[in-house]
Amino acid sequence: MKEIRYPENADLRQLLRFSDKDGLIWLGEHRMVLLHTAALSELRKELIDSVGAEQARRILTRMGFASGLRDAELARKIRGAGNLVDAFVVGPQLHMLEGCVEVEPVRLDIDGEAGKFYGEFIWRQSWEAEVHVQQYGEMDHPVCWMMIGYASGYTSAFMGRFILFREVECAAMGTDHCRIVGKPAEEWPDAHELTPYFEADSIVGRLLELREEVEAMRQSIACPRRIPNLIGASTGFRNAYELVTKAASTNVTVLLLGETGVGKERFARALHELSPRKEAPFVAVNCAALPDELIESELFGVERGAFTGAHASRAGKFERADGGTLFLDEVGELPLSAQAKLLRVLQEGEIERLGDERTRKINVRLVAATNVDLQDAVAAGRFRRDLYYRLNVYPVTIPPLRERASDIPPLVEAMTARFCSLHAKRVAGITDKAMLALKNHRWPGNVRELENVIERGVILAPQNGWVEVEHLFLGAVPPATAHACIDKSGKLGEQPRGGLDLPGAVLDAGVSLEALEQDILQRAVQRAGGNLSAAARMLGMTRPQLNYRLKKQALQGGGSAALG
Repeated sequence: MKEIRYPENADLRQLLRFSDKDGLIWLGEHRMVLLHTAALSELRKELIDSVGAEQARRILTRMGFASGLRDAELARKIRGAGNLVDAFVVGPQLHMLEGCVEVEPVRLDIDGEAGKFYGEFIWRQSWEAEVHVQQYGEMDHPVCWMMIGYASGYTSAFMGRFILFREVECAAMGTDHCRIVGKPAEEWPDAHELTPYFEADSIVGRLLELREEVEAMRQSIACPRRIPNLIGASTGFRNAYELVTKAASTNVTVLLLGETGVGKERFARALHELSPRKEAPFVAVNCAALPDELIESELFGVERGAFTGAHASRAGKFERADGGTLFLDEVGELPLSAQAKLLRVLQEGEIERLGDERTRKINVRLVAATNVDLQDAVAAGRFRRDLYYRLNVYPVTIPPLRERASDIPPLVEAMTARFCSLHAKRVAGITDKAMLALKNHRWPGNVRELENVIERGVILAPQNGWVEVEHLFLGAVPPATAHACIDKSGKLGEQPRGGLDLPGAVLDAGVSLEALEQDILQRAVQRAGGNLSAAARMLGMTRPQLNYRLKKQALQGGGSAALG
């Protein structure tokens, strides 16, 4: 078998970036943490001593497995368009770059189409074997549990099937290196003994589930009927939710205040669902969307012949919501004539249709919402003072999304699942860098804007891939913080290519900017094997941007030929 050589890892080193300005380390779009091996050693010891070696092994194996899954995604993104072996060895190269172990390939037989795999590697400088021996001395069994999990997770994700690695030699057993072998699980005669370490079902897992159930019971006592559509745990959100919960069992008129897009209608629906009126209708009206001449007939109903075009009697929103809840959104936009009638409804509990002389008793809980300052509207004469006092009995202010950034991750998770189902799409999730960008965004459109951004991200993300920053914000990607990258010698530097003065070299060569761009674009397309998406990622741009530049070059070339 021919010798396996690692390709140059400059493309991988550029993935690892350090930002001392905001305390972040990135591997691609995934956030990393630089830890002391002594701290990891204490973690392993604490796990082993508290839950036993078997459960500790299961936990650490699954941690490594999750890490391997993430790195496999990077491998497909960085070298997916090239040689299969070069793409696969991204895993071993990243494992070394991450400081875990020196990996020497011994044998690698890989057939992606047939799903066949056999891999054998030697590990040297294993951090896991080293710290285990320091804590417990030499062992009679392998101990590189997290790293075995990594190898299995990486290869399983890369091959699209479960590939099981095991340590056949371990430095913790007195040898000078570790040796691992990986192949499909069904090819291992004792796979049934090894696969439980990769499964979530465990004593610890069951204990954690039990604890979650107890916590859920406590929450149900404090908040017995949490509404699924309302997601949040921030202080501002909880305060608003608690106010709504307390009002639910009463008939008090509730005024929901907050900026556009904060979710006032969802809070109104939650109030209805938590109330004794939940079996009766919930009727929502957007007052700002109705023409002034139609508002009264829409709210209070109309009798036949009341005005030109009224060919039949029709019940209004109040009658349709009888026994239930009527939600008036943007109530500050009501004309003064409608405000006067609304005040009578609230005071007397009865309505009168347009063109009718008799009144009808109604039993409706009114929930109003507005994003304008009603006190200013009263002062300006646009809103009746008596109606304002009647509506402002029980105000609930819903905080804007920028003031509840801790609620963004659970909101994003729920929205991603919903849009994946809606668009028949499957994504791996949101990258750490994308999540950081979401948290740092100001969200002038609040939750509604977040919904739009997540839906766009789900649509643009590759099938089974990750939603990245460019999928969410398109051309308005938040500016990146300056990063330091590592060069071939392992030193940090501001230049991603080991300190090379590339601009100076270009100027010294006398190459025009247009010629340089043309050469770089063509080189990227060639290196990506004609895959424009891969070439665009290599160049740090979107595929439409690359297409535009390539077409521009083609037109310029064609124009020159025609002129000649």
